[in-house]
This record gives sequence, structure tokens and C-alpha cells, in this order.
Amino acid sequence: MTRQARTLRIGNASGFYGDRFDAMREMLTGGELDVLTGDYLAELTMLILGRDRLKDPGAGYARTFLRQLEECLGLARERGVRIVANAGGLNPAGLADAVRQLADRLGLPVRVAHVEGDDLTAANPGSLAAHAYLGGFGIAACLREGADVVVTGRVTDAALVTGPAAAHFGWGPGDHDRLAGAVVAGHVLECGAQATGGNYAFFHEAAKSGADLRRPGFPLAELHEDGSCVITKHPGTGGFVDVGTVTAQLLYETAGARYAGPDVTARLDTVRLTQDGPDRVRIDGVRGEAPPPTLKVGVNRLGGFRNEVAFVLTGLDIEAKADLVSEQLTDALAKSPPAEVRWDLVRTDRPDAPSEETGSALLRLVVRDPSQEAVGRALSGAAIELALGSYPGFHVLAPPGKGSPYGVFEDVYVPQGDVGHVAVLHDGRRIPVPPAHDTVVLDELPEPPLPQPLSHGSTTRAPLGLVAGARSGDKGGNANVGVWVRSDDAWRWLAHELTVDRFRQLIPESGPLKVTRHPLPHLRALNFVVEGILGEGVAAQHRFDPQAKALGEWLRSRHLDIPEILL
Repeated sequence: MTRQARTLRIGNASGFYGDRFDAMREMLTGGELDVLTGDYLAELTMLILGRDRLKDPGAGYARTFLRQLEECLGLARERGVRIVANAGGLNPAGLADAVRQLADRLGLPVRVAHVEGDDLTAANPGSLAAHAYLGGFGIAACLREGADVVVTGRVTDAALVTGPAAAHFGWGPGDHDRLAGAVVAGHVLECGAQATGGNYAFFHEAAKSGADLRRPGFPLAELHEDGSCVITKHPGTGGFVDVGTVTAQLLYETAGARYAGPDVTARLDTVRLTQDGPDRVRIDGVRGEAPPPTLKVGVNRLGGFRNEVAFVLTGLDIEAKADLVSEQLTDALAKSPPAEVRWDLVRTDRPDAPSEETGSALLRLVVRDPSQEAVGRALSGAAIELALGSYPGFHVLAPPGKGSPYGVFEDVYVPQGDVGHVAVLHDGRRIPVPPAHDTVVLDELPEPPLPQPLSHGSTTRAPLGLVAGARSGDKGGNANVGVWVRSDDAWRWLAHELTVDRFRQLIPESGPLKVTRHPLPHLRALNFVVEGILGEGVAAQHRFDPQAKALGEWLRSRHLDIPEILL
């Protein structure tokens, strides 16, 4: 395809399965667009769709997407906007057929294509769903052949942008820098309103400056042929876009300087952000490298059954009350104890509290076992039988139930050539998408040079969040915490102060775990990866915050000695 110079405007209307339903209509009516994307998949979503498909072989895709199209397919057709979404989940062919039926019912001449080949469940015995993360060239093939709607299964989030960009500009697999720029744009867009002020560390400052954060608009990228872009949003929508909101999203669920994908490895250490006007951030300078020779495969399995009960402990002697009930329940379950038992005492109580609730702590018990009986009736019977014979003030937030199945997630890797990536066109033709022919095994990059330490005088003990923003998230059993600052002086301090040892002190849970620090000087940011803190992944609900969404905010709340010149 001949390279086109015209700017390509790509918007996003979904950051997860369950995101704001009317976002699709808002994006189609709020301003000019060429392509509208929707990201519906996450590690947990694949497990949910897998369980849906156990009940109904025709299920396995995001039904919300169909309901949105019922309202908006005609609007998209009228405005010439192509739609690309990974809502196909475990059954992209089924969703494509459903979209065709919808279009026929609405009387719309819409060409629907889909991408398949990601399903490797049969090659992973015992898995509920095992899917490779495909790149964007299957999407590009569908669009080049005239598709109006493209649905996929498990592709990388950024592929929803790299595919349309490659189709529009005529990029090939060797255009690494251009593809890397599109990957960065795609990563910023993929979580929707997180790029426009949602979940933003400095939200209170933005609100004081006049930003309406009650209903942030969804983001869009103006992509250029050289791979650079401007992140913005439709005029008049809520929220805001600035270097901080884009930085936060760039750090979300990433790790080091190399951000590897099936099409290209984007070098996050080359990203440059510039405020380009109100609600406009320019991204340029992105460099790309050949992708790795393997593809990531997300494998979801049913891990067994779990149950939990939260005992409410009120008033005096909180720890003694916790000891008593935990000993009683341990004795009651001794004949057939669950395979895994975890107690957590959450001290939400205050001395001389003005209300009963603020004078109470929670003792949380979580049990897991391959048998539902071991975590269901056995636990509920033992817990409730203590109601009149345990600590004073005994009660629970809710009685334990029957026990529910939980999933575990792991990622494995297969050679790119082992996956049959195929674009299936509206007329039934099948176009094989070859694997990347130019690949490079990823090596660790040397740590970049750090700035000179900040010379400063006196310090004040204060929360890190007065100086730094953060955003955190999950990747399987690991969590990442991206921390950034907004001035060169603050960066000179942060780069030397927030070491791995200091991070461990501030986040004691990370003490026994492997923690890796990745400096990103152009973003004035540090990205920490904490391995194993989430156990077997979000579906296993290993900890209080199973997706580590608030881990960064906890870090920001921790106190350390901060130079007064930064406060």
C-alpha cells in the first residue's frame, strides 16, 4: 500500500469489559475520527469468558460490544469510522457472525472481518483458556481489504492501534521506529480515561485548576506517518490531557526500557513528551527494535475453590480477640484443614472512636482447597458455630458461602512461527499473516546515567506523594509501580533517594520478593517490578488489592525525608 501522509485519528471507547457503555456513542458524535478502538480483554476477562463458554459453546465474547453496536453501527457507517475491537475474546468468529447478523437486521451494508489463530488451549492440557498475544498485522490485512469492522481475540492492547496505522500508512514489519511510535500511542489509549485524568495521582490539583473529573472523556491519538502522535480528546468532554496524565499511563503495567510486543520492541527510554496546547500532548522520538522471536501466551486454569469470612473486632483487646478466634477456628478445622489458610488483621480501628465502625478492626480469613466442600460447608459451619462462644462482640460482615472457583494465570512463551495468525475477511477469504522475520532476543539494557544528586539543605518528614505521582498495576503474579516527578530538581532527588532498598522499606510486603528498578530519565520516572506479590494472578485473589491498583497510592502515602525546597 502506498504511504499516506494524512493524519490518522484513532479514538478509544473501552478500557475493559464493563467500561462506560455510552462511550462509543460519545466518541462517534464528539468529533472527527477515522478509527474507533475498544479494548475489552484482560487476564481476568479471559478467565470469565472461558467459564462462560463452558456453559455455552457459542459464548466467549464480550456481549456488551454487540449492544453498543446496535446503537452505534449505523452512526459509524454514516461517519465513515472503522471499528476495531478485541471483543472477540475466545470466540472472534462467533462475534463476527453476530455482528453480520446485526448489520443485516439493521439493513446496513457492513463488511465484517476477524482475526484468529491466538487460541492455543488445545496445546495446553488442563487449561481453561490459553491464548497467544498477536500483533497488529492481521488487523491491518482486514482493513486493507476493506473491512468496516474488525474483531479479534487476544491481541496485544497496542495492536488495536498498530494495525490501523500500518494499514493506513503502508508500514511494513521493518518499520520499527514507526511501529514503536504506534505502540506507545496504543498503550496510552488502551485504558481509556486513565489518559484523560481518570485515576490520576494529582487529581485534586487538576480539579482546583478547573478540570471536570466527574466524567472524563475518552482519549484519541492523532498519528502521523513518521510514528509520532498527539494525544488529545474531543472538545468539550470532561477530564484533561497533560504530560502528567500521559506519563502515568505510559508507566502503567510496563517494566523496563524495552516494551516488547509481537510486531516491535518499543524503547520507552526514548519517548519524549511535550505539552502541545490545552489537552494536547505530543509524543515523538520513539525508537523501535525488532521484536523477540517468541510470543507471550496467557494460560488460565481453574485453581480450585476459595472462601472467606471477615470477623469484626470492636473496641479493646483487638489482637487478643483475633488470637482467640483464629485458634478456635483452627481447632475446629483440624480434622480436614483446607490446603491454604491465610489470616490478615486489618487495623481500621481508632482509640476512643466516635462511632462503632471506626472503633472496629477486621480479621480476614481466606481459605483455598481443590475441594469445594473443604472451603464451603466445613468453613461456614465452623465459623458460625462460634457465634455465642468466642470473643466479646462477635459478628462477621457476612456469613461464608459455599465457596467459589478461582483461577490462576501464568504466561508461557512459544516461537512466533508456532502460531497460525490469520485474517478472515468478510467474504470468507483467509489471509495468513507471517511471523516477524527479523527478531532479536531481548537483553538487559545497562542502567542509564542518572542526574547529579540534588544539593539541598534541611528536610521535612512528609509523604512521598507530595512530590511524586504513581500508578501501579498487575502482570500475572507480578506488580509494577511507576513513580514520576514533575521537575528536574525533583528528579535529581528521586533518582538517588528511591532505591530498591528504600522501596522495600516503604513497601514491607516486597521485602522477601525480587524487586527490580528501571529508571526512565526522559520521563523523570522510576518503574519498579515486584515479582510474586500477587501470587498466581488476579483471579486467585492472593492479597487485599489483587490487581495492585492502589499499591502506588500506598507508596505515595509513606513518609520519608524530603528536601524542603521541593515542598
